[in-house]
Amino acid sequence: MIISKTPYRISFFGGGSDYPTWYLKNGGSVISTTINKYIYITCRDLPPFFSHKHRFVWSKDETVKEAKHIKHIVVREMIKYFKIKSGLEIHYDGDLPARSGMGSSSVFVVGLMNTFNNYRGKKISKKILAESSIRFEQKILKEAVGSQDQVAVTYGGFNKIIFRPGGNFYVKPIKLKKKVMLQLNKNLLLVYTGLKRTAHQIAKEYVNKLEGVKRSHILEILNFVNEGEIALKNGNLNNFGELLNESWLAKKGLSPTISNHKIDEIYNFAIKKGALGGKLLGAGGGGFFLFYVPQSKKSNFIKNFKKFVTIPFKFTYEGSKILYNSKSD
Repeated sequence: MIISKTPYRISFFGGGSDYPTWYLKNGGSVISTTINKYIYITCRDLPPFFSHKHRFVWSKDETVKEAKHIKHIVVREMIKYFKIKSGLEIHYDGDLPARSGMGSSSVFVVGLMNTFNNYRGKKISKKILAESSIRFEQKILKEAVGSQDQVAVTYGGFNKIIFRPGGNFYVKPIKLKKKVMLQLNKNLLLVYTGLKRTAHQIAKEYVNKLEGVKRSHILEILNFVNEGEIALKNGNLNNFGELLNESWLAKKGLSPTISNHKIDEIYNFAIKKGALGGKLLGAGGGGFFLFYVPQSKKSNFIKNFKKFVTIPFKFTYEGSKILYNSKSD
């Protein structure tokens, strides 16, 4: 049996510049962090005396005689990608809901890619794990997804991820004084809208326009990456929160599918109740909001959001890892 643990991520600035339609020609950058919420995947050889060959347990319980009949596209195509012939039983457990802007699709791909490599007895570097996961989502699944999530959850930590023209990337840890990092963490809060969406369906509305009519929006979004990094290094956390607000307004200009009346209503209410800024995480359309709320106003803010699920979290510094591998015993 193999058990993997892969963190969810929060992206602060630069989302949009991590789509290959943009960065392969222009380069891009994002600021993000991993948090103490995880996807766990367990995988074991399935003994041959069952009537089925494969079992995959997620929100459904799939039992099939052939891998090609698995409905979950990631599992089905990953088994094919690794040319696994033996029967498998796989369980997926996530701390947060899917289709919620937390990068769960990429977190799952990275976690399963890590699991299957270990199943095959292969030890790979973080860079290869991230690159393989990006290629799998973009080339094999052919989904309109960016490249930041796979890198973020593979490496872990609070980082500036730089995408170079041509496709290479560089992970630069953002090192802050401990008290600054702790205070920033205390000032951040996740709020679940309850609205689910599929990221690549939202993103495909605008990703092919980034080099053209949306170019000015991406350039504006990229400016916030540098401004946000400066605010952090200067310990100006309230400025960081205000930049989140400005960046969110800029991101909404990419496509009308990113926000809607309900989302705008929640956001405006949050600002009235003490948030200096925030953003809808992921491609847009629903899921989780990240809000920056000064600690002195946080208790009252949470009281005003009683009808929503509010989730505190902590920054983490480890990426996807294998918790247990019986094959190595």
